[in-house]
Amino acid sequence: MTAWRLIALSLSICFCAAASQAAEPLLVIHGGAGVIAKEITPEREKAVRTQLELALKNGYAILERGGDSLDAVTKAISTLEDSGTFNAGKGAVFNHDGKNELDASIMQGSTLRAGSVANVHTVKNPILLARAVMEKSPHVMLVGEGAEIFAKSVGMTPVDPKYFFTQMRWQELQDALKEEERSKAQPKDVPHHGTVGAVALDRQGHLAAGTSTGGITNKRYGRVGDSPIIGAGTYADADCAVSATGWGEFYIRATAARDICARLEFKHESIQDAAREVVMDIVPKLGGDGGVIAIDGKGNIAMPYNTEGMFRGTIDAHGKIHISIFADK
Repeated sequence: MTAWRLIALSLSICFCAAASQAAEPLLVIHGGAGVIAKEITPEREKAVRTQLELALKNGYAILERGGDSLDAVTKAISTLEDSGTFNAGKGAVFNHDGKNELDASIMQGSTLRAGSVANVHTVKNPILLARAVMEKSPHVMLVGEGAEIFAKSVGMTPVDPKYFFTQMRWQELQDALKEEERSKAQPKDVPHHGTVGAVALDRQGHLAAGTSTGGITNKRYGRVGDSPIIGAGTYADADCAVSATGWGEFYIRATAARDICARLEFKHESIQDAAREVVMDIVPKLGGDGGVIAIDGKGNIAMPYNTEGMFRGTIDAHGKIHISIFADK
């Protein structure tokens, strides 16, 4: 066989291999678990559905034109952070001192690169800063003042902390403080849900995951939950991508996001079985609750949750959108 024929054969093999890796784009998002039906007014439900749909459309527009899953995840989450509707970015909950402390993380499955920030107060879109940590620093996680200094160094203009204020979240803090005063201790039933996240599969078969949150109402002592912790609230590899929402302390202890992906890799479980085992068995046994969104490299989806409801939505290769809050809707 001549050298030219060898080259042609090699190119043909490479082309076929690349073609076989082509995938149908897919985007899945969540706006937090722990939703209680009696607390959802028609106006609140409409706002949630509107913003979830907008985030899906914005993220999917990138995938539709052949864009990267990392870009789609970033766009979807930043849309939710800007909405004022969820516990992330504008609209995040307040800590005990009446401040907003924001956390976020992002991970690229094909390279295992990751970035994370925690306890930031003046960053409009924490998910963008988490990505900047991944792409423009040698680190994976930056926190507090150091993270905000880094944000300025990469050209991010800080916002006034008042930007994050919403009346609903402020009232939640006042209610929590009153309950704390009545019980003379920090309430055990403080709302600990409300996070946004996204997982995506692009046409190249690459996966990505990201999560952003304001944490827990009335939190203190510099508390950080699972959302900015790689392997707990966010994880992605070549075959699996996960974003979690729930009681962060327990998702950290269970290394929930990584556990789901590890079950695919080492136990050869399906994404549905792996996610269900972690969310419905392991986390509850520890005392926690919540949910996850997860996808595998073949486009299979899992969205288990063990609370009354979870804001969630999907958009597939045909542009079909499906949004749910409770199990019966």
